[in-house]
Amino acid sequence: MATAANRDSWKTMHDLMWEGEAHDRMHRACATVNLSPGVLKGLIHLVADEGKPMRELAEHFGCDASWVTTLTDELEKHGLAERRPHRTDRRVKEIVLTAKGVKAKQRALDVMYEPPACFDALSPADQRTLRDLLAKVAAADPALAAIDGVGGKASA
Repeated sequence: MATAANRDSWKTMHDLMWEGEAHDRMHRACATVNLSPGVLKGLIHLVADEGKPMRELAEHFGCDASWVTTLTDELEKHGLAERRPHRTDRRVKEIVLTAKGVKAKQRALDVMYEPPACFDALSPADQRTLRDLLAKVAAADPALAAIDGVGGKASA
């Protein structure tokens, strides 16, 4: 059962992302790389030097495989990814980021990960404390804990 403090914290994080200064980050990131939000979401989910089976993407996003085909078509059209046969099962198609896709993903993430100015209200020590507390919360989320690099400390 959620405590009042947990609900208040979650509401504040929601408000910061969806109502605060950062609310338009996804759209600015999309404009930076000239992609729609759905296609950018797919791009961000791909990892450099690692193919993702198209079926796995459909399962992750909880969507029909035809949407992943459309997503892949868009990424290929922009030169950001390509279809390749799976390394061990040639019947399976994987989506692999191109060098251009790796750069586009990083440019989009740079926009999305830039903290809003309101974070400057915190002292450097408070910023580290917030980072560490959020990392602890993220590490307790099984879906996030399974993703390499999520919930960990990025820098001191």
